[in-house]
Amino acid sequence: MSFFGIFCFSSRKELRNTEPHLETMIQSGSSIQINRVDPSRVVTVSWRPRVFMYNGFLTDEECDHLISLAQGTKETSEGKDDDSGRTGRNRLLASSTSLLNMDDNILSRIEERVSAWTLLPKENSKPLQVMHYGIEDAKNNVDYFGNKSAIVSSEPLMATLVFYLSNVTQGGEILFPKSEVKSKIWSDCTKTSDSLRPIKGNAILFFTVHPNSSPDMGSSHSRCPVLEGEMWYATKTFYLRAIKVFSDSEASECTDEDGNCSSWAALGECEKNPVYMIGSPDYYGTCRKSCNAC
Repeated sequence: MSFFGIFCFSSRKELRNTEPHLETMIQSGSSIQINRVDPSRVVTVSWRPRVFMYNGFLTDEECDHLISLAQGTKETSEGKDDDSGRTGRNRLLASSTSLLNMDDNILSRIEERVSAWTLLPKENSKPLQVMHYGIEDAKNNVDYFGNKSAIVSSEPLMATLVFYLSNVTQGGEILFPKSEVKSKIWSDCTKTSDSLRPIKGNAILFFTVHPNSSPDMGSSHSRCPVLEGEMWYATKTFYLRAIKVFSDSEASECTDEDGNCSSWAALGECEKNPVYMIGSPDYYGTCRKSCNAC
């Protein structure tokens, strides 16, 4: 079994565990805190794609703390439209994205609990990214990734963990339109179930690959627009291998990662294979210079 397969198998076993509590001990200052993972709170939403919901993964205090950290580091877009299709209807609230790459006791405690629940290797993940959106255009479904990330990974995506940091009055539900689950609640924002509604403290984990590491096309997802209220949430992404992180300055450099890029570009691979050649929110393109993408 591959390295990834072992982790997927272990993760599945852990997520279905019916033991009352799994405890990890975390040193915080001079006191010991118990970080409990309660598998009885985990709901298997779907096996194809693999989607799990943990009810009450974060406490209200932890949610508020993450928002507070984000407000201290955020770069606000002031309600500007971007090319992902996000818009702030009537400019009622600005949107913001903040990367929580810092030393913080509560943040460390959350990271340890994530590891205890998912059994996914921490070195294969990015730091938590907090996002904030106000009212959006009702015609647009949007994803859980910001276009302007503070860091970029060159590794294929394995799984995404979404933490809801606030309740949403209307909208914000996650959709899986290509899921094998034949139900409109997975693909239609007007037919969503209350079980998919963003609830403060809940966490959703979904895998974007099968256990054999091949892409799971059914994991393609979107988010219903926020129609009333505002939405705070955090994402954490896991990759198939330990990731190489590019800083803003490195990512801004226009380079090729492979000596064959110029010949591949001449053969039309920039158009035929744009994700590999140019990149996506989940993958730093291999031939950005030859494809004139930067």
